[in-house]
Amino acid sequence: MIMDRIYGYGMTTTSGGNLSVKDQEGSIWITPGGIDKGELKPEQIVRVDRSGEWEGPLRPSLELPFHQAIYAARPDAGAVLHAHPPALVSFSITDQIPDTSILPNARNVCGEVGFAPYALPGSAGLAKNVSEVFERGHDTVIMENHGIVTIGESVFQSFQRFETLDFCARLIINGKFLGKVHPLSPDKLNLSRRSIRPLPEAPPGVPSRQEMELRKSMCTFIHRAYQQKLITSTEGTFSARMDEEHFVITPFGMDRKLIEPEDLVLIKKGRREKGKTPSRSVGLHQEIYKKYRHSNAIIIAHPPNTMAFGVSGTKIDTTAIPESYVFLRDIPLLPFGVQYEDDKTLAGVISDQVPIAMIENDCIIVSGKDLLNCFDRLEITEFIAESIISAKKLGTVHAMDHLRIQELKDAFLS
Repeated sequence: MIMDRIYGYGMTTTSGGNLSVKDQEGSIWITPGGIDKGELKPEQIVRVDRSGEWEGPLRPSLELPFHQAIYAARPDAGAVLHAHPPALVSFSITDQIPDTSILPNARNVCGEVGFAPYALPGSAGLAKNVSEVFERGHDTVIMENHGIVTIGESVFQSFQRFETLDFCARLIINGKFLGKVHPLSPDKLNLSRRSIRPLPEAPPGVPSRQEMELRKSMCTFIHRAYQQKLITSTEGTFSARMDEEHFVITPFGMDRKLIEPEDLVLIKKGRREKGKTPSRSVGLHQEIYKKYRHSNAIIIAHPPNTMAFGVSGTKIDTTAIPESYVFLRDIPLLPFGVQYEDDKTLAGVISDQVPIAMIENDCIIVSGKDLLNCFDRLEITEFIAESIISAKKLGTVHAMDHLRIQELKDAFLS
């Protein structure tokens, strides 16, 4: 399943990349060498015992030696993932390391990234170079002129680190087209680690038909957003309002691709569904719903082209094409830190005239009259952001002038 996600999202090639997990007996289960990663089957995974022996017609990956060396160096590792996503390869072939301090949660997920010197693929030299970096305490390592390796207690944690670092790499590359990328200071990073007082629990109840339909619809959009890379497995919050006192929101800390209707959290009169933990941004969602009566859905997301503007401190010019201006209006760029202050103040930014706001080095907050409208605005924002970045590679961006903007206002916004 994990290798299917890596290949399906264009993070490795048919023959590239390898993944392993260590079982309780110390055996390593690893992807085979020379097998199409796009058609990998469970029965093709190769078991290598503690003595290094394996059985069956398929050979383990060429990179088995560095997997074995990493497990020896890091007894806490339960999984090792190696691949060659283009954005991270671009860092490896320029001897650079992506700065995970450009986003608060990225540093929390990946930690400090290490760098391993080049050695021949599959060689004992490569195993030594890579394992020594992990032995120093790194959980993510860039391999010179090669790719990336991540470890985790589980295969899911290893994948989350891999996906998050790739996301950072793409943000930095795109952000440099727009200007200078601004990392967060240690003080600002510490803001994201603050504790949040949990909401009190609500008495259990029987979900209504409306609630069940809303949960199913939310999952459809969450999964679509993940598939389209608008959110990652660790980032992205959706909520939808049922009425003045009830809304449903995504849970804290759950892989977005795997969320099911029963995992979502009902918020009832300021109380959370019994036994569940909602997103840390639940307070902001509550305040937006209180202040903005026309909003029935909220998405907090981190799409890569959009957030390239956020990490470079650049506003998205929605006047580039009619659709983006009509659907998005002007998108304010708010300073990092406002999301950790007063939810009421931040919620007050959202209105009919300002349905979307961006916070530097963090996220974009999108509101809408329903889930479809909200998701549409998220997509349009990412599309126009990508278009502007691509346009800057071609030449000067020519936005619409004042007369054309006024014409749009008269036709669609009056």
